[in-house]
Amino acid sequence: MLKRTSYLSHSYDNPEGHTLAVYEQKGGYQSAKKALGISREAVVEEVKKAHIRGRGGAGFDCGVKWGFMPKDSAKPAYLVVNADEGEPGTFKDRTIMERNPHALVEGCIIGCFGVGAHVAYIYVRDELHLSKQRLWEAIEEARKKGYLGAKPFGRDYPVEVYVHTGAGAYICGEETALLNSLEGKRGEPRLKPPFPAQFGAFGCPSTVNNVETIAVVPTIFQVGGEPFSRVSALHDFNDGGARLFGVSGHVKNPGVYECAVGLTLRELIFDLGGGLSTGTEILGVIPGGSSCPVHRPDEIIDVPGDPRFEPYNGKSILDLPLGVDTYRAVGGMLGTCCAIVLSDEADPVLAFHNLMRFYRHESCGQCTPCREGCGWMERIANKIVEGTATMAELDEISEIASNITGNTICAFGDGAAQPALSFVRKYRKHFEDYILTGGKSQTKRLVA
Repeated sequence: MLKRTSYLSHSYDNPEGHTLAVYEQKGGYQSAKKALGISREAVVEEVKKAHIRGRGGAGFDCGVKWGFMPKDSAKPAYLVVNADEGEPGTFKDRTIMERNPHALVEGCIIGCFGVGAHVAYIYVRDELHLSKQRLWEAIEEARKKGYLGAKPFGRDYPVEVYVHTGAGAYICGEETALLNSLEGKRGEPRLKPPFPAQFGAFGCPSTVNNVETIAVVPTIFQVGGEPFSRVSALHDFNDGGARLFGVSGHVKNPGVYECAVGLTLRELIFDLGGGLSTGTEILGVIPGGSSCPVHRPDEIIDVPGDPRFEPYNGKSILDLPLGVDTYRAVGGMLGTCCAIVLSDEADPVLAFHNLMRFYRHESCGQCTPCREGCGWMERIANKIVEGTATMAELDEISEIASNITGNTICAFGDGAAQPALSFVRKYRKHFEDYILTGGKSQTKRLVA
C-alpha cells in the first residue's frame, strides 16, 4: 500500500532543514517537553503502543527493548545510538543525520528519559563526516536553547548527547561490537547473555537503538502511539507507523522515500524508484541490505494457515508488504528496508563474488566458522569467476554457509551465509555455466 508520509523527511528538500529554526517551525522539541512531563513508565508504554520495529535490521520492538532496562540500578544507564550504517545498499540513516539531525537529538532526549539514562552516545561511522558535523551543530543549538544540559525544559533531569566516531569497521554495526569499540576496545561482538540492558556500555545498563528508530520517537508523542501504529498497513502484524525505504541498483530514481509501513517491492521499485531502464527486467531484489537473501520476481507467496496472508498468497514476492514478520514468513529478511535491484543485465555470479569478498574482508575473525567459512567461500567464488572451479566446489558453498549459520557469537556469520545460500540456489544455472565454460559464460554481462 503506497502511502507517502513526511514525519522524518518533512525538511529534506530545504537547504536549511538541518537547523533548529526550521525544526522548531515543524513543532520540534515539543514532544521531548511533553515526554519529560510524564513518568518514565508512561513514556515506555506510549512507545510500545506505536509498535516501532527496530529500523536497523533486527526488527525488535523498540518499546519492549526499553522495558528491559532496570527500574533501579546503582550504576548509571546509557542510551547508545547505532549510526554506523555500514550495510551495503543502505543509506537512510545518513539522510536523517544530514538533513534532519534535530529529530535524532530530540529522540535521544526522550529515549534517555525512557530508559533511565542521562547520557546518549551516537556512534557514527568514520566516513560520514557531514553527518557528524550536522549532529554536533544540532547538539550545540539544542544546548544553547536549554533543551540539553542540567535542566532540559526546566525539568531536573540532566541529559547530554555526544557524537562518537567509529573506525570504519562493518562489524561495529553489531550492537555489542559497537559497545566494545565505544569503550576503546577491539570491535568484536560479545557473548550474550548478559545482554546490554544488564551489562552494556562501560559495564552499565544500556540500550542500543538504530538512528531511524530513535529519530521517529518524537513523532509518537506528537501524534500518539496508537494512531502512529495504525498508519501502517501491517498494524495487525505489530509492525507500526512509517519508515524510510531506500532503493538502489538498476533503477531510474535511486533514493530514500518515506512511506507508511506496508509498501511493496513493486511499489518501491516502479512507483518510487521509476522502474528499470528501458528494455530490462528484474533479475532479483535484495530487500534490505546485502546480508538479506535475494529474491527472484517469479517467487510465489505461499504461507498456509495464517489468514493475514490470504490476500497475498499466490502473488509474486514483489507484491508482499515489506514488513519484519511478512518477510520472515517467506524465508526472507526485511533488514534495513533498503532494496538493491538487479536487472537482467547484471551477472548474479559476479554479484555473489563481490559480496563474498566483502564479508571475508569484514569478518572480525573471532569465531572460527565465520572466519574460515567466509574465506573459504571467497576462494571458491574466485575460482568460479576464473573458470577453474568444479561442480563439487559449487555444492560445497551451501554446506559451508549452512555450517556458519547459527554457530557464531553474532549475526554477521548468518549475514554472510544467507546471501550465499540464496544466490547459489536461485541462480544455479548461471554458476554452472561459469564452471562448464571455463569462466566464459554467456550470461556474464556486468558487475551488479
